[in-house]
Amino acid sequence: MHIFMSIASIMIYICLSLSSLLSYLFIKKKTRASKPRAKLPPGPMGWPYVGETLKLYSQDPNVFFATKQLRYGEIFKTHILGCPCVMLASPEAARFMLVTHAHLFKPTYPKSKERLIGPSALFFHQGEYHTQLRKLVKGSLSPETVRKLIPDIESIAMSALESWAHGHTINTFHEMKKLSFQVGILSIFGVLDSNYREKLNENYHIMNKGYNCFPTKIPGTAYQKALLARKRLNQIVGEIICERKEKKMAEKDLLGRLLKFKDENGQILTEDQIADNIIGVLFAAHDTTAAALTWILKYLHENRTLLEAVKAEQMAIREANIRGNKSLTWTQTRNMPLTFRLQVVLESLRMASIIAFVYREAIIDVQYKGYLIPKGWKVMPLLRNIHHNSEFFPHPHIFDPSRFEVSPKPNTFMPFGNGSHACPGNELAKLEMLSLIHHLITKFRWEVVGSVDGIQYGPFPVPQQGLPARFWPEATSL
Repeated sequence: MHIFMSIASIMIYICLSLSSLLSYLFIKKKTRASKPRAKLPPGPMGWPYVGETLKLYSQDPNVFFATKQLRYGEIFKTHILGCPCVMLASPEAARFMLVTHAHLFKPTYPKSKERLIGPSALFFHQGEYHTQLRKLVKGSLSPETVRKLIPDIESIAMSALESWAHGHTINTFHEMKKLSFQVGILSIFGVLDSNYREKLNENYHIMNKGYNCFPTKIPGTAYQKALLARKRLNQIVGEIICERKEKKMAEKDLLGRLLKFKDENGQILTEDQIADNIIGVLFAAHDTTAAALTWILKYLHENRTLLEAVKAEQMAIREANIRGNKSLTWTQTRNMPLTFRLQVVLESLRMASIIAFVYREAIIDVQYKGYLIPKGWKVMPLLRNIHHNSEFFPHPHIFDPSRFEVSPKPNTFMPFGNGSHACPGNELAKLEMLSLIHHLITKFRWEVVGSVDGIQYGPFPVPQQGLPARFWPEATSL
């Protein structure tokens, strides 16, 4: 796969890197002056100002990181996206950073992205605030809570499938994003008035378009439009909160739990803090789940024998539910050995590795295996490199669901992260995937349009052109 950058994109990254020059030089000077016994990890920092950003974005990022790992080993340094970074590419290193020494590394994002998501969002915090808030979010997305959403999630999935099933070509990834957004809204607000849903959808997608654009406040730019849409989202959430308070509605969805939240001092969350966390949850669940669903459809389409086996498994469940006239049960979703428990979903998540790495920042100087990770440097465990390591997954570039008949070695498979900051919504994401697969395979057919072998990054990896495909009801002839 080849990735090409426009001159405008290159200039954007140069500007981003220039903004970090002073802090970078300060860190280098401080590191030299303190003369630590540990040394920095191996690896070049690239050109002044821009680091290795241009090199990263002029090729497949998988090749970029894999080549460095081959040359320098499982810990190396670089300078990308305006930040000096240490990359970790072993299960032991990932566990060190995400689990056993997680308190030494704070979650972080580039400032421009933090500004859009909101400074009070769950994944920008450590300490007691984070611990309490995480328990709250995890409780609202726990299996006990999520299982009650099955009929509504099935309804959303069927509505989406029926809207696609007219034989015209759709962009699968874009349609999956619409589906995931609706499921996200359901988990946060419960059954929400259509007027609010439409306004949330419109403004969230404007914000999402500006998320990866150059952070400028110049009127008319995508980023400026995103900032304005973000303000409108706060206003919409405020209206929903006001309506709930007026009607004295005590819902058990995420919004209801956020409204009841009190910290150790008895302080409640402000409306802005609630909005930040709602947007954060939507952001975490939206593109990632949509990308995972898109890859699952691609892999099933390319593996017809496997598709027939999955179809047989799902048809048996449909027959047990009076030919689909009854909803799926939680027990049935836990008892799909081929589809979920052992194989298809897990292997799709491994192959795609949608979350290639996670952002952390060292809050103090940290030593690991004789190397120094300076305070203020970004630290990124390369989850995709671990998932594609032939030592843990033989022939890693071959789609082989049977490899999950045996549980992977600890810390070698982390599609939802690991440790205290692991994705709290993984049960909701799995249920969304299983519900769509069940109804798609038992009631519809689909064909991928053209040859789609490449990968595009925006920033999550998806099949080229979003996997163009056509869908039909099962009984309809092509």
